Amino acid sequence: MKTQNLTIEGMSCNHCVMHVTKELGKLKGLTIETVEIGKARVQVDESMINADQISKAVQDAGYKLVAIQG
Repeated sequence: MKTQNLTIEGMSCNHCVMHVTKELGKLKGLTIETVEIGKARVQVDESMINADQISKAVQDAGYKLVAIQG
């Protein structure tokens, strides 16, 4: 598992945090550590999931993944 920090654009409230948490929580191979306004910290099993899948989950929640660091 690898720790990754996500920068997410468009989040402004706790309702946004709930949406992102819900969508990221659907991904196999990803464990959520924290989700806050504008960012998230996750553990990723790179053999099961990639950046495109993470970006799509954030987009499905209604926001834009700006960067993945880690």
